[in-house]
Amino acid sequence: MLKVSFRKADVDGFNIFYREAGSRDAPAILLLHGFPSASHMFRDLIPLLADRLHVIAPDLPGFGQSDMPDRGKFTYTFDNVARVIDRFTEIVGLGRFAIYVFDYGAPTGFRLATWHPERVTAIISQNGNAYAEGLSDGWKPIRAYWEDPSQANRDALRAFLAPETTVWQYTHGVPDATAVSPDGYSLDNFYLARPGADEVQLDLFGDYKTNVSLYPVFQTYFRTDRPPFLAVWGRNDPFFLPAGAEAFKRDIPEAGVRFLDTGHFALETHAIEIAAAIRDFLAP
Repeated sequence: MLKVSFRKADVDGFNIFYREAGSRDAPAILLLHGFPSASHMFRDLIPLLADRLHVIAPDLPGFGQSDMPDRGKFTYTFDNVARVIDRFTEIVGLGRFAIYVFDYGAPTGFRLATWHPERVTAIISQNGNAYAEGLSDGWKPIRAYWEDPSQANRDALRAFLAPETTVWQYTHGVPDATAVSPDGYSLDNFYLARPGADEVQLDLFGDYKTNVSLYPVFQTYFRTDRPPFLAVWGRNDPFFLPAGAEAFKRDIPEAGVRFLDTGHFALETHAIEIAAAIRDFLAP
C-alpha cells in the first residue's frame, strides 16, 4: 500500500497542513480543494495517483488543519489565500507541477498559473469555474452581497454555512445519495462550527467577486499559454453549470471535457473514474 504522509509546513509563520504521497522524483500534482472542505476531499483520489505522481494536497488558509488566524491578523481574500499557497509550493520544493482545481481551488490555482505560467505543466479542473456562463442562479444571494455589502445581505448568506446545506452540497444531483459517505460532510461541518469560521467564510463569499473580475485574465492566460487542460465535471452541480466546462474549449480548443452523472463533490462518487481520466491525461 502506498504511504500517505500528513505534514505541516511553516509558510512564513503560517502553518499549512498538507497530505503528501508518491515519489518526490515523480511528476508533481498539486490538489486544491474547495468550500467548505479541505484536503480530506482527496482521501480516495490520492492513493489512485501516487504510484505514478508526487501528490501534494494542502488545506487552504482558514480551512481544515491549516491555521485560521484572527481576521484582524490575516485578511481573508482569494489573493491572500493564493499568495500563501504560492509560497507554500516554494517551501515544499514544488518546481514544476500540474494542478487539480475544484471550486475555491480554481481561482487559487488559476492565480498561481497566471503568476508563474512556466511552472504549471497541466490543469485538471473538476467543477472549477472561470467563465460567467458557468455560474448558476444559486449565486444570486452572494451576488446581492457583492452589490450591497450590508449586514443584512451578509447575514442572509449564513444559510450556506448551515450543516444541512453542507449535506445538500454533497448529495444534490447524485443519483444515489447512499453512495456519498457521511465522512466528508461531517468533517466539513466540524470545521465550519469552529469559533470565527463563519465570519472567515462570509469574508470569502464577499471577496469571490474578485475571482469573477479576473475571469478575463484567466481566459487570456488559457489562450496565450495553452496549458494541457482537462475539465472533469459533475454535470448536476447546482453552482457551476456544464456550460462552464464547455467554455474552456473556447480558449483551449484541444482541452478535454468529460461529464459525470453526479453533483458538485464528484470525487465522492467518481474517484476511480476521475483518477483514470487524470492518469490517461498525464500519461507520458
